[in-house]
Amino acid sequence: MSEIPGDLKFLKSHEWIRVEADGKATIGISDHAQGLLGDLVYVELPGVGDRVEAGTACAVVESVKAASDVYAPVSGTVVEVNDALGDKPETINEDAFGEGWLFTLQMDEPGQVNELLDPDGYAELLEDEDH
Repeated sequence: MSEIPGDLKFLKSHEWIRVEADGKATIGISDHAQGLLGDLVYVELPGVGDRVEAGTACAVVESVKAASDVYAPVSGTVVEVNDALGDKPETINEDAFGEGWLFTLQMDEPGQVNELLDPDGYAELLEDEDH
């Protein structure tokens, strides 16, 4: 299993969020999630300007095995999407916590991040799933 970056927070459904210095938040799926899905072949991202609500599906990642919804960790407005994934969805497989990010939000309520799992809590969740 790859190292879980210490600056991330997680949903139990394996999405991660990184709060940036400018108050925006970048969202992706975890390395564990991409490993479960296998080789990704398609990514459907929200549109810039779309509103997303915490806990609701807002994107889709599709592998040769299955399609999986991606849930918003917090509420906000999409300000940027990772267009490069349209041509190279496998970037998520290669670098889930870096170049494989999905989209960036302007958060409505930054405090929502405090309700998410920290890296240690997420690691415990993964251990529980493996048993």
